[in-house]
Amino acid sequence: MPIMMYRDALRRALYEEMKADPRVFVLGEDIGLYGGAYAVTKGLLEEFGPDRIRDTPMSEAAIVGAAIGAAMIGGRPVAEIMYVDFMTLTMDQIVNQAAKIHFMFGGQIKVPCVIRTQQGTGRGAGAQHSQSLESWFIHTPGLKVVAPSTPADAYGLLRASIQDDNPVIFLEHKGLYAVKDDVPEDPFVTPLGVADVKRTGSDVTLISYSRTMQLALEVATQLEQRDISVEVIDLRTLQPLDIDTVLRSVEKTRRAVVLHEAVMTGGLGAEVSARITEALFHRLLSPVRRVAAADVPLPANVALEKYVVPNADQVIRAIEETLAVKQQIAR
Repeated sequence: MPIMMYRDALRRALYEEMKADPRVFVLGEDIGLYGGAYAVTKGLLEEFGPDRIRDTPMSEAAIVGAAIGAAMIGGRPVAEIMYVDFMTLTMDQIVNQAAKIHFMFGGQIKVPCVIRTQQGTGRGAGAQHSQSLESWFIHTPGLKVVAPSTPADAYGLLRASIQDDNPVIFLEHKGLYAVKDDVPEDPFVTPLGVADVKRTGSDVTLISYSRTMQLALEVATQLEQRDISVEVIDLRTLQPLDIDTVLRSVEKTRRAVVLHEAVMTGGLGAEVSARITEALFHRLLSPVRRVAAADVPLPANVALEKYVVPNADQVIRAIEETLAVKQQIAR
């Protein structure tokens, strides 16, 4: 099985979908000659030409608006927005148009449009280039939201997103582009709306997605040395949310911690926690814990940034708290 970088897996998915379907095209700032801000589209201009790899002016609203219009008349556009922070300039197009057109026209019109962007910390890019805004999009009915954590998932989920007939917000992470892992050589598609149990365990369920999946797996490995068995679930698709996989795990472990890089207040962790509690309240041995970024704008200083986002000590402490409650109940 070949080893592939996250960015290369994304490029492979774009290449294969464009080869398979002439309706697929890519548009965005610096995606052609420059190859994309994170080199995801490098080489695609030479392969497919300027009609299908379209460099655009610096207008996020225009990029997304053009993509939506093209999707409505039969295209399958993949729009690239350089930073999720700049998605704020596209919210009318996404929230009031893309998410609602199919429903407002009685299902007669589809909007098969993928909007790729990247988010997250790790480079000291500051308050306007480091946010994690997934909660804005999962709160909008009509959108699908994807956040892959591995090269294989990035590949399979991007192919599924391009093939989907609904608008999809595809959230990459700037800290994952250089990550390498196995990607099967044969083409495949990873279904949207299906979580993945990345590691089995019996004491507590740790739920995450995107780059904090790396942190979750690191913590699980550390705690294994202390005979604490952590089951790790990668949500992969945030909307629709595969709550059934989560509940099956928590039904077994009876404890849960939700981890994400977005700020605590209004984050996806609150939604996951609520659904677990509603379904399994009398089964739980401990309240569901959340580990997330502090509710402050992100600093540009890398050293300060590390104090804002979740770390291993915080995740371990949250897991220890769930186990401590178990011990208190036992006494």
